[in-house]
Amino acid sequence: MADKSKKETKKVEPKETDPDAPGFGWSRYAEQINGRFAMIGFVSLLVLEVFTRQDIFTWLGLR
Repeated sequence: MADKSKKETKKVEPKETDPDAPGFGWSRYAEQINGRFAMIGFVSLLVLEVFTRQDIFTWLGLR
């Protein structure tokens, strides 16, 4: 019985990747962040146009 108690067993946990963890390349997290920044930029552009009564083309000097 002494041999069994001295024997150590290593538990191997399965490796699972967290889809919400920041990572390199094309990941779910990167796409969510990119989409959120795109929404913030679009709404900011709309707010700018409402308050200045000028469109983006006028701001860029294309009109």
